[in-house]
Amino acid sequence: MSVTDVNDVKIYNFSAGKSLPDWLTDQKKKKLLNKNGDLRRKIDLIQDFDMPGISTSIQVTPDQQYIIATGMYKPRIKCYDFSNLSVKFERCFDAEVVNFEILSEDYSKIVFLQCDRHIEFHTAPGRHYRLRIPKFGRDLAYHSPSCDLFLVAASPEVYRFNLERGQFSQSFETQSLVNNVCVVNREHHLLCVGTEKGSVEAWDPRQKNRCGSVQVVTEGMDSDNGTTASITALNFKNGLQFGAGTSDGQIFLYDLRSNRPFTAKDHMNNLPIKRINFNPSQSIVYSMDSGILKMWDENTGKQFAFIESTSDFNDFCTIPNTGMLFFAQEDKRMQTFYVPQLGPAPRWCSFLDNLTEELDTELVQNIYDDYKFVTKQELAELNLEDLKGTNLLRAYMHGYFVDIRLYRKARSAVDYYSFDRYKKEKARQQIELTRPSRVEIKMDLPKVNRDLAEKLIETEAESLMQDTRFSALFQDPDFAIDENVEEYKMLKPVLSHLKKIKHPKKSLPKITPSVLQEDDNEAHVSTDEDLFSENEDDQESSDDDQRWTKDMKKQYRAIQKEKQREEEAAQKTARDTFKIQAEDDLNLGWDATKSSRRKHIPLGDRIARQESAENALKIVNTSTGRQMKFTVGSGSKGMRMRADQIRKHREERRQLVRKPRGLKLKRLPFK
Repeated sequence: MSVTDVNDVKIYNFSAGKSLPDWLTDQKKKKLLNKNGDLRRKIDLIQDFDMPGISTSIQVTPDQQYIIATGMYKPRIKCYDFSNLSVKFERCFDAEVVNFEILSEDYSKIVFLQCDRHIEFHTAPGRHYRLRIPKFGRDLAYHSPSCDLFLVAASPEVYRFNLERGQFSQSFETQSLVNNVCVVNREHHLLCVGTEKGSVEAWDPRQKNRCGSVQVVTEGMDSDNGTTASITALNFKNGLQFGAGTSDGQIFLYDLRSNRPFTAKDHMNNLPIKRINFNPSQSIVYSMDSGILKMWDENTGKQFAFIESTSDFNDFCTIPNTGMLFFAQEDKRMQTFYVPQLGPAPRWCSFLDNLTEELDTELVQNIYDDYKFVTKQELAELNLEDLKGTNLLRAYMHGYFVDIRLYRKARSAVDYYSFDRYKKEKARQQIELTRPSRVEIKMDLPKVNRDLAEKLIETEAESLMQDTRFSALFQDPDFAIDENVEEYKMLKPVLSHLKKIKHPKKSLPKITPSVLQEDDNEAHVSTDEDLFSENEDDQESSDDDQRWTKDMKKQYRAIQKEKQREEEAAQKTARDTFKIQAEDDLNLGWDATKSSRRKHIPLGDRIARQESAENALKIVNTSTGRQMKFTVGSGSKGMRMRADQIRKHREERRQLVRKPRGLKLKRLPFK
């Protein structure tokens, strides 16, 4: 629950705050309630007062015992019982509901106008009957004396459906091509129709003719798009007075005896008025558009209070003679507000009066209408500092409330010179770019670890280079940093992050006895700003740790992928080598005595032998299967060498046989 103070009018919102999901266990709900103060202060007047998607319309039954709401998605209706503060029943439709009318004192008879030109009649057990109208309907109203249901649509006709006979009657023909809204006065049963042309026509259901009309939107009151504003909301206060709302955000209050409005009100936001209602006991008018509900005096037009929407409003209703308001909006949760100054709480929630009295002493949020809150810095920018202490500024917290009209005038005067300031700032930036930077000091960099020496100079830590303990780091090549090793690659995220961080020099203050005395007096003082700054520092450090961890993991994955690619390349080379060796053994024949010698043969020689031995072994696929053919070619080098040796040996034998006897023959070894 939240409390706001609008023009000294307290408004209690019972739908504010967080809600617990239904799937949580009771133990978890208790833990959350103990931890979160907003959940403990939350008050649910009606259980499950929400819709799956959005809520479109809402009404209270005439006996004030039930509240009925429609929503989507899927299109549905929910009926809530005030006596049990829970859902009475829930039903679904085939199409979205545009509007509905309660025909009985309770929920037993309801008629729904749907967006697909259908009308559904529901009773207590469920759907009773469904019929279709010629045009797309926009609103409906019920005339109880004749049991006629009036329907206005995108047509000049006002359809009449008699519920007693169950048939359509002769339609009323209006002077406008399109009719938007209709309402029946509960005292004299006069039918009023709001048209697209900006007029209101009155029809007498007894005589079946038009008895009068009033042009609400005159020729000089056109909307921004160049077309005449139309009537979008219509309602009666009593037998004589009614209110009409237009599509450009204006409300006019009329008396049936006059064609001129006695009060006019403008919402100043050019949004169509969706609903108008009255509080006769307080002489208050409720007017609602999609952004705000305004409550104002019906005689003077002075604003009483307002309720802003967190999401667009679709409809609202009130319980007569009470300060309770219910809203249907573009959100799952339907809003519930209570304004004690508009009336007491309903009988089914009378405990709210005692509850609001207890909360009167607590701090509430103050909201001033037609005022703008500005801080001290904004006040100085507007050149309004001279107004401090006057009635034009109202001090509040860390700033001031200033009249919205004065704020707009001051803002327009300041913005007049903003372009000149922009030109001067742009010129200054261009001049700064042309100026040379600080004087660069040229130093002879060492040949070993040159990048490290540059970083030390940039960080103003070049004294390490002059230290004899670290001289070998910039002279001995064995100490050179290898950027290709895995350990250095893992440090890349840290080094890149350190490049972004610049630590400015902080000059230490001089320590004097007065400073020590002030420090002793303020040693145990801790302000909220210090706490917030500590929390921000902790948060920033935690974010940095998470960022470093993420970068380290990313770099590690990159290194592992590179290793994997190198291993796959090595395995591929080994497989190709083994494949060539296996094919060599298959083509040339495997020899156990020569297998070890073949391993040392270069790869090029193996391929050459394989090409020369292609004619020695051939594998042919035939229809009967695979066949192996062996052919000895005359071009084979090994076979030619063997044939030459045999031929040479035979020739030598012949020569020995022809030698004379007595000669000593030398035995030649056989190769």
